[in-house]
Amino acid sequence: QVQLVESGGGLVQAGGSLRLSCAASGSIYSSDAMGWYRQAPGKERELVATISSGNTNYADSVKGRFTISRDNAKNTVYLQMNSLKAEDTAVYSCKYRSTLFYRDYWGQGTQVTVSS
Repeated sequence: QVQLVESGGGLVQAGGSLRLSCAASGSIYSSDAMGWYRQAPGKERELVATISSGNTNYADSVKGRFTISRDNAKNTVYLQMNSLKAEDTAVYSCKYRSTLFYRDYWGQGTQVTVSS
């Protein structure tokens, strides 16, 4: 199985930065994809960024502001968020796609609040 623990959320002013971390444990493979998703109040969960074998993908709304990275030695994926906007306010969750167990695993989520 896989366990995910996110950290790094908080309250920040518009224009500020935060870095989220997601530490994975269990049956982890560096070739498996990981990603960040977010859900704002009253909205559906949406993809923010994914990383797989070094390839990255971003939502249009965060391109140029957010950067996803992965440290395979630490089994940790990061989301560096710069130039934050009020509309980035959401619960951010980490996802691990296991090719061993043929399923997705989710972290508990971390709140990011951007004040305008």
